[in-house]
Amino acid sequence: MRYAIVTETYPPEVNGVALTVQVLEQGLRDRGNAVTVIRPSQSRADQPAPHETLVRGANLPRYPGLKFGLPATGTLVTSWASSPPDAIYVATEGPLGWSALRAARRLGIPAAAGFHTRFDSYMRDYGAGFLEATAMRWMRRFHNGANATLVPTRELQDFLQSAGFNDVVLLPRAVDAVLFHPAKRDHELRAQWQAVEGSPVVIHVGRIAAEKNLALAVDAYRALQRVRPDARYVWIGDGPARPQLERDNPDFIFCGIQRGESLARHVASGDLFLFPSRSETFGNVTLEAMASSVPTIAFDYGAAREYLRDGQHGAAVSDCACDNNANAAFIAAACHIGSDPVLRREMGLRARTAVADLRPENVSIRFESILAGLAIAGGNDARVATA
Repeated sequence: MRYAIVTETYPPEVNGVALTVQVLEQGLRDRGNAVTVIRPSQSRADQPAPHETLVRGANLPRYPGLKFGLPATGTLVTSWASSPPDAIYVATEGPLGWSALRAARRLGIPAAAGFHTRFDSYMRDYGAGFLEATAMRWMRRFHNGANATLVPTRELQDFLQSAGFNDVVLLPRAVDAVLFHPAKRDHELRAQWQAVEGSPVVIHVGRIAAEKNLALAVDAYRALQRVRPDARYVWIGDGPARPQLERDNPDFIFCGIQRGESLARHVASGDLFLFPSRSETFGNVTLEAMASSVPTIAFDYGAAREYLRDGQHGAAVSDCACDNNANAAFIAAACHIGSDPVLRREMGLRARTAVADLRPENVSIRFESILAGLAIAGGNDARVATA
């Protein structure tokens, strides 16, 4: 069948949405489907692949290196009218995403939309909490314009349904357990980090930005460091908060953006992954750390709620108590697990076992089934079962 994927972020941009979209696209191709990707041009030198259509984009405020797509309803209508896809997947809620849904409705093409980002939570993280309800209304209107909204966890599915979102469908995530593997642990890399034998190496993996709750990560590491002065903190990724974080913490090790095998080596070379974010829809990095046999400390939602068992694979910290209590529990878990090498090793082995069977091909089958179901139902009345 023929599908179109519309996204405002795409590799080589590095973020959870871009990488998830690429995996979904490749999964459809591997199953024999024709896939067109519509995305913003990322630079003047950007050369599209044969299966890509580029539209105009603009810089995303406060996110250097990322673009959002400008409105392109007319362009999409013209393109799809002559060669309509059987269904489309809209990955992002920006102007390009809105244009794609308008064009699809005009032409009677069924559309699924991905819920990848909690923009309502971002309002608080960037000092605009008064816009939180507005952001939720905006997202609900967008997603209810699609025939289905795809989410990675049952927790998020239940939340959106209770908030008035229609046709919310579960599409689980997976992890490449061949790429992310404990055998990728690199002792030469650890030596570069000045981690002597037995030194606990704490890692951060992901965008270094305000919405990631980085202050708690720093506090947890400093508490561990008081118990284990030989600890190291390695930051894998980049983002707008990095310059200030580097100035405030000259002992931290910043490795920048890593991809593929290099990323897998960096993750597997850590001993403890601290993931204090409270604004994720899922958190792919949780599965990548677990697959690498790195015990993980995260709040009990998203990927942690689905797969991380408290006391078995690390710590899934309750997020129901007041912030001070939750933060204290997160810090205590970092000290307890980070200072005990035997416990870390046991937790890491169990974490690997817990996610090793979450195969990407199973997600591809489910994604194809959802889009094919919409295509068979047809047009503006298409719906898919919410199981």
